Amino acid sequence: MKYLGFSINTGAENMQLDEKMLEGAIENHIQEPIFRLYGWAPKCISLGRNQKDGFLTGEIPAVRRLTGGRALLHDDEITYSCVFPISCIPNGESVTESYKYISGILINFFKTLGVELDFGENKKVSTNFDYCMLLSTGADVCYRGQKIIGSAQCRKQGYILQHGSILLGYDKELLEHLFNEKVQGIITVREILPDITKEELVRQFENYILGFK
Repeated sequence: MKYLGFSINTGAENMQLDEKMLEGAIENHIQEPIFRLYGWAPKCISLGRNQKDGFLTGEIPAVRRLTGGRALLHDDEITYSCVFPISCIPNGESVTESYKYISGILINFFKTLGVELDFGENKKVSTNFDYCMLLSTGADVCYRGQKIIGSAQCRKQGYILQHGSILLGYDKELLEHLFNEKVQGIITVREILPDITKEELVRQFENYILGFK
């Protein structure tokens, strides 16, 4: 696996880097997965590719992702992003199976920290704007039934781009204000591992990625 490192960027820069990573893999016929980690500054809302943006207030910068899904507020988190040739994933033509394969890498990483994550159950929460972390599918990553990692995916010319938000913490009041809905059913890394720092989590994640077989 090729690892591109950790960086903190604006929302627009992060989306440009993800697109560049996907387009570069296609252009160069890359046959190994590519992975990167990043943060956001300033905090930013990302919208799914086809999501309507009428609820935005303009208080927080917003960008549109290449991937589908619903809106996320990117603030106190680590974001992962990866590009996989579909041929590298068992049953990779199946969207669900590819999600589970890639998300399984995250689950196995957290096992090295002593945290048992698993795939959530399919459930829908009635919301006005469908804040991503309130929705769960059988391919989402949860801790004891509460969602902790929200991911989205797109496919192009035999390659998959998947990226996702690993919540370290969140501002419940801000989220409920921005999305005009009650936030529930999610959990953060700090609630599970209160002593781990963002820097240490990134360092351990990097080591895991570099050793991935």
